[in-house]
Amino acid sequence: MNDKKLFLNLLALITVVIWSATFISSKILLNTFTPLEVMFYRFVIAYFLLLIIHPKFHKIDSLKEELMFLLSGIAGGSLYFLTENSAVKISQVSNVGLIVATAPIITALLAHFFTKNEKLNKNLFLGFVIAISGVILVMFNGSFMLKLNPIGDILALCAAVSWSVYSIITKKLGSKYNPLYLTRKIFFYALLTMIPFLFTSEFNFDISKLLTFEIMSNLLFLGIVASSICYVMWNFTVNKLGVVKTNNYIYLIPAITLILSVTILHEKITLYSGIGALLIFLGVYVSENGLNFNIFSNNRNSIQEKTLGA
Repeated sequence: MNDKKLFLNLLALITVVIWSATFISSKILLNTFTPLEVMFYRFVIAYFLLLIIHPKFHKIDSLKEELMFLLSGIAGGSLYFLTENSAVKISQVSNVGLIVATAPIITALLAHFFTKNEKLNKNLFLGFVIAISGVILVMFNGSFMLKLNPIGDILALCAAVSWSVYSIITKKLGSKYNPLYLTRKIFFYALLTMIPFLFTSEFNFDISKLLTFEIMSNLLFLGIVASSICYVMWNFTVNKLGVVKTNNYIYLIPAITLILSVTILHEKITLYSGIGALLIFLGVYVSENGLNFNIFSNNRNSIQEKTLGA
């Protein structure tokens, strides 16, 4: 793995580690705010930060391209978060987590038909089977009681599909625009499409709720780090590394969340969840490399080739 590819994989890994940590901040904020309020505040913070960092605007080239920005704002912003949060409300968290974890394979299927250089292969399917088996073990933790809730499960599937659509569109737009501008404009349309929901009972602006260190620090973490920085890194990585390879890292979120819950919240890891986490990491590796585990041998061959080439 060359330095550039290693750097891009590291960016994707850092992003999913941070996204895995957001459950702590979200858990704290949801004691005070509704899911819609949390989503709106974090996107407002993210948008204005990116506007300060990159205030440049581009003229609209075409209606088709502007519609792509609008769709990416809906798919990766308002629709994704609203469907996922709504699914969690009416279905089991384990169900939702499992269904949303199918986003990488859905992305791979869409990319096969809608992009030029992202084709399906047997490693992707094998890695999916291994990783999703690990997700099942982590989510259900040995209690294999899958209670179907059609509405909630369909909403969770909509969240997975919407994220996949977002990834495909940002891949297409990323080759043309700076990732800072790209992400900022996506957030603009995400906020714009949230406006109708701000007039519902799910949103109630109360500034007194914001004026505490705990609330503001967690909102800033979600807005600045998890949204502004991570979305920019993710969009950049999707463009450079590829939409399928980047999205494979989403499989890691349940495993990393498990590790963080053990290290930060001091929750106990079980045999099932431990095996599940290992399977997830294995699945991600197999998706990229297949069943070739001769890592050190490959490195030696690479070094020998470079030596002979010199």
